[in-house]
Order: sequence, then C-alpha cells, then structure tokens
Amino acid sequence: MSSFKGIPIESGAKYTTAAGFTAIRNGVRQRASSSAADIGRKPDWLRVRLTSGGRFADVQRTVHEHRLATVCEESMCPNIGECWNAGTATIMLMGHVCTRACRFCAVDTGNPRGWLDAEEPANAARSVEIMGLKYVVLTSVDRDDLPDGGAGHYADCVRAIRDRNPGTAVEALTPDFAGDLTAVATVMSSGIEVFAHNLETVRRLQPEVRDPRAGYEQSLSVLAQASSMASARTVLIKSSLMLGLGERPEEVAEAMDDLRGAGVRLLTLGQYLRPTANHLPVREFVHPDQFSAYRQLGLSKGFLEVVAGPLVRSSYRAERALEGNNVGLGTG
Repeated sequence: MSSFKGIPIESGAKYTTAAGFTAIRNGVRQRASSSAADIGRKPDWLRVRLTSGGRFADVQRTVHEHRLATVCEESMCPNIGECWNAGTATIMLMGHVCTRACRFCAVDTGNPRGWLDAEEPANAARSVEIMGLKYVVLTSVDRDDLPDGGAGHYADCVRAIRDRNPGTAVEALTPDFAGDLTAVATVMSSGIEVFAHNLETVRRLQPEVRDPRAGYEQSLSVLAQASSMASARTVLIKSSLMLGLGERPEEVAEAMDDLRGAGVRLLTLGQYLRPTANHLPVREFVHPDQFSAYRQLGLSKGFLEVVAGPLVRSSYRAERALEGNNVGLGTG
C-alpha cells in the first residue's frame, strides 16, 4: 500500500492528486473477479539477484539526494541493479497518471485535464546529467487529454537532454498517441536513437489485456509510421511482447511477422507478472527454454536482435541490444 501526503492509499482506490484531479491507484479498480489466482507459485527462474555494485549505489544516492523520479524504482523493476550499474535508466515523462487503464499495468489512472510540468524538459536533462547516464530510456503515460497526446512535450524533453548531454543516447518508449501519425513524426524528428512502442500481447488477447482505446492494428500503424521515417535518421524501431497471458506459440509467431512487416528491428520478450490482485492473473510461467526458442524464431524472421528471458522488460539493458548475445543472457 502506498501513500499520498502520508495517507495510505489502497490499490484500486480513488484519490486526489497534488495537481487537483482524481486518479485510481495502480490503474484498476477492485473487482469481484480480482481474486482469481495466478497459475501457481513463481518458479525458481524468476528469483531476482540482490541489487549491488558501486555504480548502482552511486546512482541510487544521486536519485534520492536530488529527488529524481525513475521508472526503475517506481515500478520496482527486478533489473534495476544491472541497468544502473551499466549507466542506464528509464525516466517517466508527463506525470504518473495515465488516461488509460490497461489490465496488466500498475500505473495510476485518471484525467490530468491538460496538466503538464513546463519545467520537465530542463529537469529531465539535469537528471540525466546528475546520474551520469550513457543511455536513457524516456517513457510516458498515455495522455489522451492532450491534443497531440503529449508528443510535442516529449520531443522537447529529448532535445533538452541531447543539448545538455550530447554523449548520451536516447530511446523513446512511447504511447500510441491515439494513432496520430503526425505525433509519431514529431517524436521521430527530435533526435532519438531508438523509437520503441510496445505491442504488448498477441492479437486475440488485446481486448482483454489493453485499454479499449489501444489496439493491435493501431500499434502496428504507429510502428510502421516510425519505420517509414527511420532510414533517413538511422533510428532503430523496437517493440515488446509480454508472455504468460494465455497466448499460443503460433500467435506469438504471427505477432513477430506483423512486427517485422511494420519495420520493427528490435524485439524484447518477457514474462508477465501480476502487479496487484486487481490485475490479470498469470496464466503460464513460460520456461527459459521456451524464451530461447522464441528468440531463435525471431532471429530467423529477420529481427536484428530478440532479447528474450523471464525477467526481460522492454528497456532491459537497452544499451546492449545490438551486441548479438541476448544482452548477456545467453542464446539458448
């Protein structure tokens, strides 16, 4: 249970943010069906090694001293130690309240009513400098309350980071901007090295897993638009799928084909883990051998790299994605 101004907020409960609008903690209200259990206990391969290392401690100290916000800590990412030790982090833009309520995601849901932090571009650039990042992933909540979905603000943050940190590579892990291809072009023109947008799951499971305003074809159109602009800017196009939601192998293969058709060159595959009892249950703990098989399948379909493993997340060790070795996890 988290808190706001010292008051405990239960997952699924409504609260009022500091900006004055209401939100739902962890994005999904409590339901009678929320008690549906996962398929079983987590297997040994999902156990996380203790976070340690000199660079991790330095980054953590800097983050806390300067009150910086990273997705790494706020989402309790299991890979925080590896990434921070490597000088990589993920920063969330445009606040912590999303206008959508996907049933896999624990980000708070509400309507920010156009609120934006005008100082965020400068603050994000300063954060990257303070943390000494070599590679930063910028992600954001969906902002359907903004005319361009926040694309202009997103681009401003990228440019501010590049101006202040010319040696830092920037990956944009974007929402779908409600399918607004002009918004996609705005981000693509901002100076990024990687454009990422997650398909999340296979075609059949989209209505169950994602908010109704998202969609399989809409996400593919976003990726295809980015890909159409990528060659002139040498920007790599990336996407991600969660596994363990009830998808079938042939559906994963179909999604791979569709992503390649949209021009995606980098793919990450990871295990879905239920963030709260109000979210979708895990229907399968996918074995590491199956992740290895999916990786080989993806490579055979022409992806430059497929980073696959139970603990892999869309931005996991992003700076190593082109090493050709499953970012050190082994090739299976």
